[in-house]
Amino acid sequence: MENVIVLNSDYSFLNVVTPKKAFSYIAKGKVTIEKYAEKVLNTAEKVFKIPLVIRFTYLIRQVYKRKIPWSKRNVCIRDNYTCAYCGVKQKRMTVDHVVPKVLGGKNTFENTVCACKPCNNKKGDKTTKECGMYPSHKMVQPTITEFMKIWHKQFGIDEIINSLWE
Repeated sequence: MENVIVLNSDYSFLNVVTPKKAFSYIAKGKVTIEKYAEKVLNTAEKVFKIPLVIRFTYLIRQVYKRKIPWSKRNVCIRDNYTCAYCGVKQKRMTVDHVVPKVLGGKNTFENTVCACKPCNNKKGDKTTKECGMYPSHKMVQPTITEFMKIWHKQFGIDEIINSLWE
């Protein structure tokens, strides 16, 4: 199923959630539906339209951090769900430590890349020199602005938000 875009009450982007989470917000009366998706959810008793964009009825205070926190999901978003070794693009990716954890590698953006399972298994606990596998791009800590641009582009958020004003 598609993800649902969550907007703040001032129409600024907050997050992307599953339809299940969106329905829980709707049931609690926390959000209004701004736009529906073309898909529907059929149950035994009723047919529900799945929301595409929901907006909180009250303002959520956002605390901006100085940097994007490291997580496997954020590494995959930064790398556009593309394997750094073979270039394969898919939704289910793993994260590979360029300097393996057993050799002191840390969970940082500068030491991790998105990798498919076969490449990650092939590299294993070896260094890039030992296995002859080198990342295709530089590993850097993304700024908040860069990360949000990448995230908006991947989920098509800008187009959907712009369509609200038409």
